[in-house]
Amino acid sequence: MDRRQKKTRQAVFDAFTHLLEEKTYSNITVQDIIDEADIGRSTFYSHFETKDELLKALCTEIFEHVFAEKLTKENTHDFSSRRNDLSAELTHILYHLQDSSRYISRILSCESGEMFMQYFKEYLSKIFAGELKKKKTDIPKDYLLNHMVCDFAETVRWWMNHPEYSPEDISGFFLSTTPFQ
Repeated sequence: MDRRQKKTRQAVFDAFTHLLEEKTYSNITVQDIIDEADIGRSTFYSHFETKDELLKALCTEIFEHVFAEKLTKENTHDFSSRRNDLSAELTHILYHLQDSSRYISRILSCESGEMFMQYFKEYLSKIFAGELKKKKTDIPKDYLLNHMVCDFAETVRWWMNHPEYSPEDISGFFLSTTPFQ
């Protein structure tokens, strides 16, 4: 993707997230996004086939950064030196979701929430599968993996309605109720 394409894609993401702060996902139209981003219809469709594809791309961008192999220091947090530490990885995820909470809570509040959760769970599975490889247990690992992924995803959904807790609080609550203590 050249620089112009990246700039247009970012303008679409910015427009979409701004609209999510004002409207629910189901009430946002492609025309709303086009108007907000100040681009043409064909430009939008050259990047995304549908609004759902735009949501998937936004989720992918968030999750690929958070779940990247190499982390860097960021404005609100620094987990660059704490790789392979489950508590740090979960807290890092939570910081990014907190930074995006204005529109993440809107995404989770309507039908787009299930799409978001599906993508989120795919990424969470990678983290928890790695942790489960280290554990010896009589419980089927695929059961534990499903339990951990779903539990953490629902913890995030709950947390979006309880912002008084910090990312460290939430990862601590979660880990205190898991076999990863």
